[in-house]
Amino acid sequence: MKIVKSNRKLFKDHQITDESVYHNKRTILKSLGLLASASLISQPANANILDWFTDNKETNDKPQTLKTLKYTPTNSDLKLTPESKVTSYNNFYEFGTGKSDPAEYAHALTIDPWKIKVNGLVNTPFELGYEDLFNQFPLEERIYRLRCVEAWSMVVPWIGFPLSALLKNADIQSSAKYVAFETLHRPDEMRGQSSRFIGGNIPYPYTEGLRLNEAMHPLTILAVGLYGKSLPKQNGAPVRLIVPWKYGFKSIKSIVNIRLTAQEPATTWNLSAPQEYGFYANVNPNVDHPRWSQASERIITSGGLLDQKRIKTQMFNGYADEVAGLYQGMDLRKYY
Repeated sequence: MKIVKSNRKLFKDHQITDESVYHNKRTILKSLGLLASASLISQPANANILDWFTDNKETNDKPQTLKTLKYTPTNSDLKLTPESKVTSYNNFYEFGTGKSDPAEYAHALTIDPWKIKVNGLVNTPFELGYEDLFNQFPLEERIYRLRCVEAWSMVVPWIGFPLSALLKNADIQSSAKYVAFETLHRPDEMRGQSSRFIGGNIPYPYTEGLRLNEAMHPLTILAVGLYGKSLPKQNGAPVRLIVPWKYGFKSIKSIVNIRLTAQEPATTWNLSAPQEYGFYANVNPNVDHPRWSQASERIITSGGLLDQKRIKTQMFNGYADEVAGLYQGMDLRKYY
């Protein structure tokens, strides 16, 4: 299957917030009188539209420039979601449920040294260290849409390598059908893990899973960077999963364990609210979340409060040509 190295041509400049608009966000709020009345606005499911206007926090994190590591960048001149938004508007409940919490608190996380284990139904289990993540596999840039289950979206230039390249090194046994992932569990550094109130009352460590054929698909990558630099801590440093046709919560962050299994693994959000967050979590505009529609999405980079453009959500987040065959014959309303 041929993989398109860049999808920048699918996006137009008018879909991208002008940087000057972003930096004038507080001026816009003041003109609307919202700084004084923001507390009167109700936001469901933590999809807080005013978080877009929150001042960026200093992260105390200095990601490593990856240009010397000979990663292969995509060739395109399309403007992306501003880096300042990608690194400041995040869901990473290990540091809090607010969109700005990861950028504010993730500096406490230690990412070097790091160990990620690959085990389970494999003939050759192994471990990777921090430097291995950047040196053992050829890195390339992948421009992917990111669609959150909360119905907002971004376009991000991830840097990483195919998950399949890592899994092939483990010599997968024939009985393996699924891949389970686990996030670091370190409550002394990840404040949300030590407080049910701060961490959204979900079980930790965070876990996710894919079917083996999803994991081996060439669009699925392990990301170690974005915008030419290593991942900021608030974005899941030092390594996270990216599955672009699924809702963002499937792209588990700060991974420490990858395990091949015969049975469908338990996943954090499916355990917490199975009626809302299915195991597959494929982007599907025809299957609504129980509390909101998934037919359209808000582009985070589309402008100010008066210019929050929405677009129709695409099936499989726009990657149907590449991945629809994985689900042939399946009732996607049942296996959501």
